[in-house]
Amino acid sequence: MTIQAGDLLPHGQFQVMTDSGPQDIDVAEFFANKRVVVMAVPGAFTPTCSGAHLPGYVQHYDDFLTKGIDSIVCLSVNDVYVMDAWGKDQGVGAIVMAADVLGEFTLSMGLEMRGKFGLRSRRYAMLVDNGIVQQMWLEEPGEFSISAAEQVLQSL
Repeated sequence: MTIQAGDLLPHGQFQVMTDSGPQDIDVAEFFANKRVVVMAVPGAFTPTCSGAHLPGYVQHYDDFLTKGIDSIVCLSVNDVYVMDAWGKDQGVGAIVMAADVLGEFTLSMGLEMRGKFGLRSRRYAMLVDNGIVQQMWLEEPGEFSISAAEQVLQSL
């Protein structure tokens, strides 16, 4: 079943790159007492993800902060090294580049898709407040509109 507004995020983890190497992040701990926008993409370095989706969140990062958002997370079913390299390539600043290495977190939310490159995340954005999904902007396969940074900002 697909996660939706009102649902608590499932237990799980993702990885981020730190100065000392990959670090596992507990979902419950990370989202506790914070308002976080999660934007998920099917793949790093792909045309829409690199050309429009992630850049919109980079460009509007400060606008999200003024709306009371504590953090933005970019999530993808990729390894932590790819997410780190993509973040550097995109100049993401404080956006958290989260690697769902085996896709387990994505699967637990029911937001996976399978394509020619295997298991991937569907494209979406969600507002999470203290671990509870408040709003969800889930794209249809192959689409990119409602999860764009500008659209999410207008909905906050």
